[in-house]
Amino acid sequence: MADQQEDYPSEIHGGLVAFSDSLKSVEEVFKPLLQMGLEDVEKLESLDQAKLHLTAVYAINSLFWIYLTTQGIDPKDHPIKNELDRIRSYMNRVKEIEDKRKAAKVDKAAAKRIVKSALWEPAKQDKKMPGKRKQQDRAGPQNKKKRD
Repeated sequence: MADQQEDYPSEIHGGLVAFSDSLKSVEEVFKPLLQMGLEDVEKLESLDQAKLHLTAVYAINSLFWIYLTTQGIDPKDHPIKNELDRIRSYMNRVKEIEDKRKAAKVDKAAAKRIVKSALWEPAKQDKKMPGKRKQQDRAGPQNKKKRD
């Protein structure tokens, strides 16, 4: 590494070592993605496919952003900024769709049964004695036992 240190100023050596370590960790994170075949991607649900593709595209564009920065180009004035914003908007859209999918769904039939059973219904009156309750109804449960 001593030979390589002569190619650049010694003040940036620590930053370059940290950058190299970060790049290695990025490679480790993307190793499963790079080993994934097209058949494996096609087996995923469409929402998962979209998330996978958006993550990959965002990572590639972010690396290009870093490359531009290392070349002394301000990426904020470069079209890559618009591309990253566009990808972020698609990521937000996918997140909204995912949230809607996770939202609780109302079982209308069950809701109707619950409401119907919770509502009070007046007791039906005897047709023979309108306006008056039967003698049995007036007698409490204690009186019914005595008659039996």
